[in-house]
Amino acid sequence: MKRFLLMIAVSVCVFTANAQEVVEEKTTVTQTNPSTGDYFEGLTRPLTFNRMIPPYALEVTFSKTVHIIFPSAIRYVDLGSADLLAAKADGAENVLRVKAALRDFSTESNLAVITEDGAYYTFNVKYADEPVKLSVEMTDFIHDGEAVNRPNNAMEIYMRELGSESPLLVKLIMKSIYKNDKREIKHIGSKRFGIQYTLKGIYTHNGLLYFHMQLKNSSNVPFDVDYITFKIVDKKVAKRTAIQEQVIMPLRAHNNLTLIGGKRTERVVFTLPKFTIPDDKQLIIELNEKEGGRHQSFVVENADLVRAKVINELKVK
Repeated sequence: MKRFLLMIAVSVCVFTANAQEVVEEKTTVTQTNPSTGDYFEGLTRPLTFNRMIPPYALEVTFSKTVHIIFPSAIRYVDLGSADLLAAKADGAENVLRVKAALRDFSTESNLAVITEDGAYYTFNVKYADEPVKLSVEMTDFIHDGEAVNRPNNAMEIYMRELGSESPLLVKLIMKSIYKNDKREIKHIGSKRFGIQYTLKGIYTHNGLLYFHMQLKNSSNVPFDVDYITFKIVDKKVAKRTAIQEQVIMPLRAHNNLTLIGGKRTERVVFTLPKFTIPDDKQLIIELNEKEGGRHQSFVVENADLVRAKVINELKVK
């Protein structure tokens, strides 16, 4: 009997001890509240207002479309919420159309756009029954004299195809070559049917090539440009041999030609990736007329290419 009572007493003690451990474990559980965003853990530097890109104010509505015209082709668009709809206008690379996806959305949203010249634009978007500005033109900040915090139109966004070169610098180089209008090369060109197509110069800067070309129309009939191609081909092709061509696509163009009127002269500057021409090959630049036969073409040798003038300074007035 004593043994039985002793066993019961031991069992009660063990059960009581386990219950106390469970209670202690439950009491040690701590609850963590979500961060309010007022502070960061660890070593951090706060963002100051001189690092902020000031956003533009934009109003949209459900029954009307707002069009934003940018100085360069649009490469990236991001919408802050599903309350907004945005897309490039059909047939236009630099026009963005924006409207509300639903009526009377109450929460402010935002919109971000990156253009081909490396410019970054940001907008705070609100709903309005009757937006005051339905067509907005975003001017190039180079010509914008408004004094605002830097970076304003952050022109330091780099494009993959331009490598380590800033899109803004590429634009300025093309503009400088066009403005200076020097003829560095005098022996490359073609002349047929009253059309003269000449290569005025080849320039290089930071791994990119710049071709300065001129088209002179001596006839009274306008010349509609269909397309211009840069391709590396074999100098000599044996009969029954497949022709191998390497087409080089221009990365940028300044004053891209589409129509040259009668008795008119126009110039264009193309930016191309760096390349060289093997000894048994040559670069052919072709200009084709749309719905016509006054096509032009000329040959550029590797000796001409390696003598490209290095750009050390810009002169843009």
